[in-house]
Amino acid sequence: MHSHSNPARRVPDHPLDVLKGAAAIAEFLFGTKRRRREVYYLVERNGLPHFKMGTMICARTSTIMAWIADQESQVGL
Repeated sequence: MHSHSNPARRVPDHPLDVLKGAAAIAEFLFGTKRRRREVYYLVERNGLPHFKMGTMICARTSTIMAWIADQESQVGL
């Protein structure tokens, strides 16, 4: 068996990197699950990076943090 590393199949550094559901994403972004509707808005209007597991919206914390850094760099923060 070969032990080639495939970056596309890389396992995240931390299993909690995946946020499952809009409520979990809202809690990560805003500190409360109550703002989950804003997550849907950010997905639709602002390109919040996400993926789906069936019908559940999911996101990686590392990807969201990179997206936020990119947003900040666009406004010169």
